[in-house]
Amino acid sequence: IGDLDNELYNACADALVNSTLSHLSWLVLPDRAVMLETLVERALGEQLSAESALLRYDVETLYRRLDDRQNASPRRDNNRSSGQAGDGQGDGHEESLKTSNAAGALSDQRAGDAGARVDGPRAATARALGRSQKPDLLPGPDREAPQATADGIREWSERLVRGHAADAEFSLLRTLGADVPRVKVPWQQVLRQRLARALAPYPERSWSRPSRSWLANQGRTASGLRMPFEPGTVSSRSVPRLAVVLDVSGSVDDQMLLGFSAQLRAITSQTRAVAVVVAGDDEVRDVRTFRPGTLMLDEWVFEGGGGTNFAPLLEEAERHRPDYIVVLTDLDGPAERAPRCPVLWAVGREHAHRTVPFGRRLVVD
Repeated sequence: IGDLDNELYNACADALVNSTLSHLSWLVLPDRAVMLETLVERALGEQLSAESALLRYDVETLYRRLDDRQNASPRRDNNRSSGQAGDGQGDGHEESLKTSNAAGALSDQRAGDAGARVDGPRAATARALGRSQKPDLLPGPDREAPQATADGIREWSERLVRGHAADAEFSLLRTLGADVPRVKVPWQQVLRQRLARALAPYPERSWSRPSRSWLANQGRTASGLRMPFEPGTVSSRSVPRLAVVLDVSGSVDDQMLLGFSAQLRAITSQTRAVAVVVAGDDEVRDVRTFRPGTLMLDEWVFEGGGGTNFAPLLEEAERHRPDYIVVLTDLDGPAERAPRCPVLWAVGREHAHRTVPFGRRLVVD
C-alpha cells in the first residue's frame, strides 16, 4: 500500500486485539490499553459499542480511515489543512486538532526536504493514544530467504550472459557481470527446508472437539450468554512418511551416502516421520522401514550394479503412500510416470548437467 506507517498501523492492530479480548473474565488488560471503541470515537467521531466497532472495522479498514498524513509543507498550510479536515466533525475534535498541530510541528522539524509526511488530526489522535500504552511489537526489516536471494542472483546472472553473448570482449555488460556476487546455498539447508515443509502436519477442522478459545471461555461470554460452538483443529496425518529411493547401480558414492544419511536421520527425527527406503537398480532389491530418527543408509550393504530403471523403484515407493520421495541417483535411467507426491532428485556435481524427468533437482557437493 505504499508508504506504510508502522507505528500507526500497530496502534490500529492493538486497539482491535484489546477490544476482542476485553470480554474475557480471566484476562486483565494492561493499564492505558487502547480500546477500539475509544479510538474510533476520539479519532473518527463515531460512537460505537465494542461489538459494533469490531463488526465494522478490521485492521486494514481502520488504518486507511485514520491515515490522513500529508506531505510536509509550511506551518500555515498544515494549520489550514487541519482546520478543513475538522470541519463538520463536531466539537469533540478540538482536542484532536491540538494534538495534530503539536505532532505536525514536531514532524516539520524532521521532514526538511526529505519528503516526509506529517500527521493529520485523525492520525495524530491515533498515534497519541497508541503511545499511551507500553509498546510491544513493531515490524522488523524485510529479509529475504537465502534460497530466494540465490535464485534472484542466478536469474540476473543468466540475463547478463544472454545480454552480452554476442557483444565485444570488453563490453560494459561483461564488466557488470563480474560484479554480481556468487551466492551458494548449502544443499543441506535446501534439503531441510523442503522436507520440513513437506512433512509438516497440516491442520484440519474437527467438529468432534472444541477449539481452545471456546474451552477457555467455557462456552460463554463474560455476561453469561452461551457462545456458538467453535470447532477445533487436528493434524491431517498422524504420522508423515518419507520414501527414499536409492540407486545401487554404482552411481552413489560412499561420501554422498554418508552425508545424506545424517541429514535424513535428523529430518525424520525432527518431523517424527517414518522413512521407507527402496533400494534397487533395474528392479527392486530391498525395502526397509525405519522409525523416526533411526535411518542409517551408510551401514547398509546393498546388492546391485546393473543398469537403472526408476519405474519399478518409484512404483514400489508410491505403494507406501509417502508424503515426499527423495531419489539418490546419477539420473542415468528412464522413468515412465511421475508419482502423485513431490519428487526430489539428489545428484552429484558431476551429473548435474543431466535433465530430471519430473520433480526438482538438488545438486550435492
